Amino acid sequence: MDVIIDQNSGYCFGVEYAIQMAEDEMEQSEKLYCLGDIVHNDKEVKRLTDKGLTIISHEDLKNLKDCKVLIRAHGEPPETYELALKNNIELIDASCPVVLKLQNRVRNSYEKSKTEDGQIVIYGKVGHAEVIGLTGQTKNEAIIITEEKDLEKIDFKKPISLYSQTTKSTAGFYRMKDLIEKKIKEANNTDVVEGFDTNDSICRQVSNREPQLKKFSDEHDVIVFVSGKKSSNGKALYETCRSVNPNSYFIEDENEVNPDWFHSAKSVGICGATSTPMWLMENVARFIKQFDSDYVEQ
Repeated sequence: MDVIIDQNSGYCFGVEYAIQMAEDEMEQSEKLYCLGDIVHNDKEVKRLTDKGLTIISHEDLKNLKDCKVLIRAHGEPPETYELALKNNIELIDASCPVVLKLQNRVRNSYEKSKTEDGQIVIYGKVGHAEVIGLTGQTKNEAIIITEEKDLEKIDFKKPISLYSQTTKSTAGFYRMKDLIEKKIKEANNTDVVEGFDTNDSICRQVSNREPQLKKFSDEHDVIVFVSGKKSSNGKALYETCRSVNPNSYFIEDENEVNPDWFHSAKSVGICGATSTPMWLMENVARFIKQFDSDYVEQ
């Protein structure tokens, strides 16, 4: 039985950068705090906390002074930087460059919208760390949409600037774009769409994983998808695998592997989310390889 790890899976650049910054900083600092889980993977968080990283909440941050705090790849709203300045906290900023660029675009768009009574709309998940950082650029006035019913929050007679959380589905974003255009036409009784600025801000390093995973899933008898259960990206990419290969299974680590999945399988594909460390996928691959072929056939 061949067990193959998808080399396109694993950390995106932003997550890899943040973890490397954390490890480098811990080598020279007595204490390093991280604002929120550095990555949506409990196994990797435990590995780093075992090395000395301390995970804190925004409430915890208010009570800290004279220390070092790492900002993870998701980015933070302006209030976090203001609080750090007030409390003499040194920020180790590991915000993903793609996210920082998007924050600047949203902030500039928001300032422009105030002059024309416009609206900033963000396609994303309410409460997601990146979305909190983005809405912070608009003094929390941005409208968050996740599904079609959320469009009720928008005034289609006013200018609209649409953005997306960087890790959302490209197909989902363009579906929302089309729905908004349709509602603008209906609200203004016209066939012409005016005052609608669409900004595809999805990270292609993430979105390109969908077609890659479809191809990978089609090449193997069984797919074992490794991801933390907190990962939105993981849930979406797992569904991508399952849409192509019904013999796809979602696990957090090797302890959840079921030998019965591999009955008569000649090829097993191991893949994961942008928040899944390669070492975890390698652990799963080693665990599956240890099954004796006779045992698997039983």
